[in-house]
Amino acid sequence: MNLNVRIEDPVELNVLGEPLQPCSHDPLTGYFRNGHCSAGPAGGAVHLICIAATAEFLAFSASVGNDLSTPRPEFNFPGLVAGNRWCLVAARWAQAHNAGKAPRVYLRSTNKRVLDMIPFEFLKACALDLN
Repeated sequence: MNLNVRIEDPVELNVLGEPLQPCSHDPLTGYFRNGHCSAGPAGGAVHLICIAATAEFLAFSASVGNDLSTPRPEFNFPGLVAGNRWCLVAARWAQAHNAGKAPRVYLRSTNKRVLDMIPFEFLKACALDLN
């Protein structure tokens, strides 16, 4: 995984059909560590859903083998705490959703490509940024 690749000005869209908004710069998130849940030029990155981490979700994620709380400097990963925004792998979000532990999401920062894997209605039900 090349973590030095940067996509500075994403032309990707969010699930609302608008330009993809940043998810987080602190901690710096996204597969490309550019602050966006970008799929990238080839569309291969799957860290597509901008979540609000909660203690409950982080505990669930660790319990199924995806420890998101422990820092991993070798992967430029600071470790998450409740309240952090983070680009989550779509399959991980679906796994948490199926277990009733899905974190809330920011639709304006969630990549439209996720709709190939997760129905919009599921995401909308967990949205934090709808009026």
